Amino acid sequence: MELTDNIKLTIVVPVFNEEQIIEELVRRMVNAATSVTPDYEIIFVNDGSRDRSLEKLKLASQGNDRVHYVSFSRNFGHQIAISAGMDKARGEAIVTIDGDLQDPPELIKEMYEQFLAGYKVVYAKRSKRKGETFFKLFTAKMFYRLMARLVSFEIPLDVGDFRLIGRDVLDYLKRMKEYDKYIRGQIAWLGFKSTYVMFERDERKFGTTNYPFKKMLRLAFNGITAFSDSPLKMATKLGFAVCIVSFLILMYALYSYFVGKTAIPGWASTIISITFLGGVQLLSLGIIGEYISRIINNVRDRPLYVIDETTL
Repeated sequence: MELTDNIKLTIVVPVFNEEQIIEELVRRMVNAATSVTPDYEIIFVNDGSRDRSLEKLKLASQGNDRVHYVSFSRNFGHQIAISAGMDKARGEAIVTIDGDLQDPPELIKEMYEQFLAGYKVVYAKRSKRKGETFFKLFTAKMFYRLMARLVSFEIPLDVGDFRLIGRDVLDYLKRMKEYDKYIRGQIAWLGFKSTYVMFERDERKFGTTNYPFKKMLRLAFNGITAFSDSPLKMATKLGFAVCIVSFLILMYALYSYFVGKTAIPGWASTIISITFLGGVQLLSLGIIGEYISRIINNVRDRPLYVIDETTL
């Protein structure tokens, strides 16, 4: 296939240690793409896999000149992998979908129909998430609703990184170069006309999730600090509240000593006050540190990712 800019559909698929399902993944992606248009490309982004995922992606690309791969020099993270695939995308409509087949590629046809109807962003919204623990479901639900309260724009609830965006949306998205990516927030911030299609998310067939609690927490921090300064304001308000409480304790201690003539043990209130104030200070410093870390990462101006090899 000649490399032209006249491609109707691009599908971007980040892959990390998915060797057990690569063949099925490629087959279903190709079937989903051909059900929409014969003018498509599929870009698999190998995010530093330690298994045979890259080897199998190479074989798939040899058998179909519309299947491509981008392979990182190491693991750079899920959001960065999506960004790399979108940087290479040449389609007028760009779909991003995870490589674990929990999101059904067959839904792409319905999403593309919504795109043709005039929507610039089409989300795949989960009506049910099979095979996930109550803890993960609960924390995800709380996070999305917390984000909705903290930011000044609307972020759709219960959606992930399975979405379709138009070329004009991608052009703006590529100009947002921050290192700590939270793509679903960036797309929502752009404010283009959007809709969604409903689906039931399947449970993972093989292996374990590549998004354990630690990574989910990191993504949550990225999302909050990227689009809201509410934590900084919260630290300021908390500081004022502690000052007020400390002042009231001081007034009570003076009253007890001069008026009530009661003995004050001293050590308990001292230890409690020191511990409380120390905790507030560390919390405030941690919040400030999150924002400083974002500034440092972006000031360094390092590339988001390093490509070891690619067919594009």
